[in-house]
Amino acid sequence: EGEDRARYLMTRLADRLRRDGMKVPFSVTTPHRNTIPVHREAPMPGDLFMERRIRSLIRYNAIAQVIRNNRANPGLGGHIASFMSSATLYDVGFNHFFRAAKDDFAGDLIYIQGHVAPGIYARSYLEGRLSEEQMDKFRREVDGDGLSSYPHPWLMPDYWQFPTVSMGLGPIQAIYQAHVM
Repeated sequence: EGEDRARYLMTRLADRLRRDGMKVPFSVTTPHRNTIPVHREAPMPGDLFMERRIRSLIRYNAIAQVIRNNRANPGLGGHIASFMSSATLYDVGFNHFFRAAKDDFAGDLIYIQGHVAPGIYARSYLEGRLSEEQMDKFRREVDGDGLSSYPHPWLMPDYWQFPTVSMGLGPIQAIYQAHVM
C-alpha cells in the first residue's frame, strides 16, 4: 500500500513500456538540483508576517513613486511589473542573504535587475536612506540630484554598484567579476 505500492506499479509500467520499445525516463521525478521535499525543508528564518507587511509597503511605495512621478511628468514611465513579480526574491535576499560591507569584509556584489529600480528605491525610502524629495525625482537625474532610471554608479556612485541595463552589461560584468575574484 501507499508509496511502496505506487513505486511497484510505476516500475512495472516502465518495464512494460521499455519492452514495447518506448523510451521511458529513468525517474518519474524531474532531475532538478537542490530539490528538497517539503517535509525536509528548514523553517524560514525571521518573522514571515512582519516581512510580508514590509514587502507590501515596499510594493505600495514603488507603485506610488511611479504613478506620482508620471502624474507630475506624463510619459515618464517606470517598470512596475518587473519589481512586483520579483519583490519576494529581493526581499528574501536583502533580509536573509545579502551581506553589507564591514571593516573586514567588502560586502556582497549584487547585480540588481535594472527595471526593478523603483522597488529598490522604495525599500531604501522605508529604511530612511532616501527622502520623499528624492523619491519625487525618480527618472529625473539630469540635473544631478534625481534618482536614476536604472542602476548606474556613474549617476549614483554612493548607491549603485553596477550598471545592469545597458546592452547586457550586468551579466558580462558578473562573469568578469567571478573570473578575477
